[in-house]
Amino acid sequence: MTSSEAVGSGPTPITSSSDAGRVLVRDLARYDGREVTLQGWILTRRDLGGVRFLVLRDRSGVAQVVLSGIEVPLHESAVRVTGTVVAHAKAPGGYEVRASALETVSEATAPPPVELSKEDRTANPDTLLAYRHVTVRSPRTRAVLKVQAELVRAFRAFLDARDFTEVYTPKLVSAGAEGGANLFEVDYYGKRAYLAQSPQLYKQIMVGVFERVYETAPVYRAEKSHTSRHLAEYLSLDVELGFIESEAEVMDLEEALLRSMFASVRERCGAELAALGAAVPALDAPVPRLPLLEARALVAERYGHVSGGKDLDPEAERLLGRWALEEHGSDLVFVTRFPQAARPFYTYPEADGLTRGFDLLFRGVEITSGGQRVHREEVLVEELVKRGMEPADFADYLQVFRHGMPPHGGFAIGAERLTALLLGITNVRFARAFPRDEQRLRP
Repeated sequence: MTSSEAVGSGPTPITSSSDAGRVLVRDLARYDGREVTLQGWILTRRDLGGVRFLVLRDRSGVAQVVLSGIEVPLHESAVRVTGTVVAHAKAPGGYEVRASALETVSEATAPPPVELSKEDRTANPDTLLAYRHVTVRSPRTRAVLKVQAELVRAFRAFLDARDFTEVYTPKLVSAGAEGGANLFEVDYYGKRAYLAQSPQLYKQIMVGVFERVYETAPVYRAEKSHTSRHLAEYLSLDVELGFIESEAEVMDLEEALLRSMFASVRERCGAELAALGAAVPALDAPVPRLPLLEARALVAERYGHVSGGKDLDPEAERLLGRWALEEHGSDLVFVTRFPQAARPFYTYPEADGLTRGFDLLFRGVEITSGGQRVHREEVLVEELVKRGMEPADFADYLQVFRHGMPPHGGFAIGAERLTALLLGITNVRFARAFPRDEQRLRP
């Protein structure tokens, strides 16, 4: 009988040869009173009267290790520790390891640039980003990225269960999906090309193949906005589905999708949420939906904030989110019926000058743009011309609509912005492992 069989039941974990004889921190309770071998990195260390304490982190968590007469290398050294598991109420997870041996697997030759166990409280944010190749190791950042990974996993799982197919679209393109100036130009074998702003045009094309599609991939925006909400590169969670009656079906899908994603995070990331002090909304009540003009009027009447233009300004979004929470108990609110001038050329236009496009706000910040799309070529050409865009630049895309494209629609969610809002992170850069903006191309 193996050691794993001796200490508990449940599925057998997938292991590699490097895991042979090794115990993960999360499993220490199963080995109470027994000798184990841990492998990981030294997060903290301290010396109290000849007795040394260190906190060891591995891929599953952190554990306290007590040593006597054993030299301890620098923080972030990779080590192998052998010792006895003992219950200890004040130790992380309720158990500590009293070490009999410590082997240095790979010794750190310099201390970390900041104290990783306290990086969110003691370090300058610019320092954290400048040394991101090291500070990404901190428990807080690890928790953030673990939650984000679960959001993406749950996104895929929900859509896979509903007969969606994952697709993979080009990130080097000949024209921007949304036009405008926020395109990154690249030299493509002596020709002009761009990094994709969105997979929008390609995922529409793929509706004609699979009917229901999604993609998880980076997109690129040459944003000039120096705000805590914008990145030049971010992970876009894109969805498109065919044979819809209206944009209401798209909103229904997104509402159910987010409910499922949040439930998965709540179920599988309890330790990370506790460490970050974050609360996941239950989404028990239906998400309210307001046309843009009604939303503006409501914010002006209730909160005295007047906004104009084609969209809601950030303060109007914040106040509308406040209203949704106060009146509907919802952290989410859909804003619908945007004017044609505020939406991309492929958004389904109405005769009154509005569209079947929508935004979704989460805790007062936009996380989604979506809607029903145009599915007739002549309307697309008209919309391109109306915006001063050249139909010839979209010739391949336009030809698809000569071949029986059904009414369809979809949306896109920015994974980093969603993660930041969910976890109460005020700067979206800290919701990405290695953020890119106008001033940052390293590490």
